[in-house]
Order: sequence, then structure tokens, then C-alpha cells
Amino acid sequence: MIAMITVVCVYNNRKTFAGCLLKSLKIQTAKHERIMIDNTHGEFESAAKALNYGGRKARGKYILFVHQDVGFSSPGVLGAIEKALDALPNLGIAGVAGNSGEIRRTASNIRHGRPLRAVGRMRVDAPMKVQTLDECLVVVPRKVFKTLKFDEHACSGWHLYAVDYSLSAKKLGFDAYVLPVTIRHLSKGAMDKNYYLSLRKVLKKHNNAGWIYTTNGFWNACAPISLQRIRCFQLLAMGMMILLNDGVLIFFQDLHWFLFVKGR
Repeated sequence: MIAMITVVCVYNNRKTFAGCLLKSLKIQTAKHERIMIDNTHGEFESAAKALNYGGRKARGKYILFVHQDVGFSSPGVLGAIEKALDALPNLGIAGVAGNSGEIRRTASNIRHGRPLRAVGRMRVDAPMKVQTLDECLVVVPRKVFKTLKFDEHACSGWHLYAVDYSLSAKKLGFDAYVLPVTIRHLSKGAMDKNYYLSLRKVLKKHNNAGWIYTTNGFWNACAPISLQRIRCFQLLAMGMMILLNDGVLIFFQDLHWFLFVKGR
């Protein structure tokens, strides 16, 4: 019998992989296939290439792409994910952390860091539609993956491949969901220079998406990334969007257009 879920992970630290993901997979009660990709010698230069390689080998109904430092909180997590996925209409991609213009904050039940703490500003009690998903864990139906792979050009490093996939899936008419699943994630992630290199390419690719809401902030293809990286700009814009009414939000977005678009 073919497993319902194929778990794909590319790892570069054997100790972290064995102590986190592999350890928690071994206690899962749901039947699953494992495709573990050893990248300790740097064979793959990007997550997109490595995960596409693993995804093409998958035989399960769903392909779960997960980081090496993720741990499942109980033996029934894979089973709960499988059950939730089967009930979702128009599924393109699902994950455990995401954001959208409707909620304008990270929705997630993840606990991360050392010591562990909640990452999400909004707890997820039922599957929730979002615009984009975080990369730590995402699931794609294999039939969707046959049509849409991770973009190895736009995401030529280790960042934003799930954000890009969420937006690309939306263009094909699919939806992205955050699942009400609790996991442990040791890393908080790093927004290094490679993150912003990928961000520039993703924004260019999806320049008609307007505001792009991610778990690491919100971005617009029409504004210089150098300005958007300024924390006070992010906080000002986010505060206005969360606290003020839609009329003021429209004014703010019109002002953004006048300052950064009209003059181009």
C-alpha cells in the first residue's frame, strides 16, 4: 500500500536532522514515505532544486516538505495533517504558518527557538486561507506538484520558495491554507543578504500581486526594498493597516503609489 504522505527533507547537519525531524518521524503512527536528501557536501545550491529532486520521486498523495530542525509534537501529527488535507477544497499548498492581507499577522501554532515560544500572533484552530506560507513545513498534493514545481530561478537560494509557490498556485486557481497543527522548530530563520536577493526576484515575478504578506513582513514590488527593510517603515505601515479603518488604508496605499510608482 502506498503511503498517503511522502516526507521530503534536505538536510546539511546530520546531528540536528537525527535529533529533531528523524526522531519525531520514527514515532509517527501514520504510514508515510521518507525521502531524505543528504546535502552535507553542498550538492544542491538551493532548496528549490533539492526539493524538486525529492518531490519528483514521491509516491504519496501528498508531499510534505519540511526543515531538518522541525519536530512533531505528538505521534499523531502526520495523521492529523492527512485528515485535514482531505477535507480542504481547491487545495494548492498548505503549511503551518502563513499571512495574508485579511489577517495581517502571522497565523501559526508553531513553537520555536530555545527556549521554545509561540511564533504566531494568531492561533489557528481550524484551516485558514492565507496568501503565503512559511517554508519550515509545507504540503503540496502530488497532482498539483506534477503541474507546478518550486521555481529554481526566482528562488535560487534557501529562502521564499514557499511564498513564491503560494503566489504561483494562486495564479493557477488554487488556495493556500494554514493548518491547525502544532510543531517545534528550533531555528528562528535568518533574513540575510540572500533572503533579499530572492525577495527582489520574487517581487519582480509577482509584481501584479500588490502587497505580499509573509511571516517575515509585508512587501510591495513598487517600493525600493532598501526602504522596505527599514523597521520603522514596516511598523508604521503595519500599524496603519491593523489599527486604522479601510479608508485610511486606501489612502496609505495611494500615497505609497504616488511616492514610489508614479515617478517611475
